[in-house]
Amino acid sequence: MSAAILLIGLSACQTSGPSDITGSLGDMAEPSPAPSDVRRDIEAYHERVRANPKDVDATLKYSRALRATGQRAQAVAVLEQAVLAQPGNKPLLAGYGRALADNGNFQQAFEVLGRAHSPEDPNWRILSAQGAVLDQLDRHDEARQYYSSALKITPDDPSVLSNLGLSYLLSKDLPKAEETLRKARERAPGDMRVRTNLAVVVGLQGRQSEAETIMKADLPPEQGTANVAALKRLLARKEASRADTDKIPVATSRRD
Repeated sequence: MSAAILLIGLSACQTSGPSDITGSLGDMAEPSPAPSDVRRDIEAYHERVRANPKDVDATLKYSRALRATGQRAQAVAVLEQAVLAQPGNKPLLAGYGRALADNGNFQQAFEVLGRAHSPEDPNWRILSAQGAVLDQLDRHDEARQYYSSALKITPDDPSVLSNLGLSYLLSKDLPKAEETLRKARERAPGDMRVRTNLAVVVGLQGRQSEAETIMKADLPPEQGTANVAALKRLLARKEASRADTDKIPVATSRRD
């Protein structure tokens, strides 16, 4: 079970929230733009990149807009070409690594992200992104070393704590996941990604009523009701998946 699968069911009901692993990769802190805005961005940034292929800002924004419309492979291709032309550009490498992870190329993403900063000058966002990728590779102990390094640079950062909480969730340590995510929520009470992660962890421990309260707190009634309904569907699928897994003595397959 991956964090991406856990969270994707809620994305349609939130104005800004998690849709996939990129929510853990540090480049989606801003509210998601409207679809029409994204389409305009794609056209505008495509023109800028075509006019100047070495425009790093336009390239990164173009790839981000492509990812926002589900064109993940195209986003990877755009950044791959940019990195080939500017192999030492760290912002491009960071964007390329995130796009690779978004497309499910986790091992390659980890390697590329490692080139986007250095031990002498570490970037806490990239450290956290590397941890998130390692979690997708089932390398949870290693992932937590990266989160620990990130937290030494930016103590108690809620986005890193949220990733760490998901790491514990993926290794099925639900009490530790809840403890960590509550800490993250204390520091970012308005972050819907953190709230959703916490609600999922609480719900998976059988406390559905509490999970629903977390999901709808401080939200307009209509949005709160929609989020609770999505949470119920998600938890129901998880319970069904758990029952099926109990019947079949093989590891659950993972996909993103």
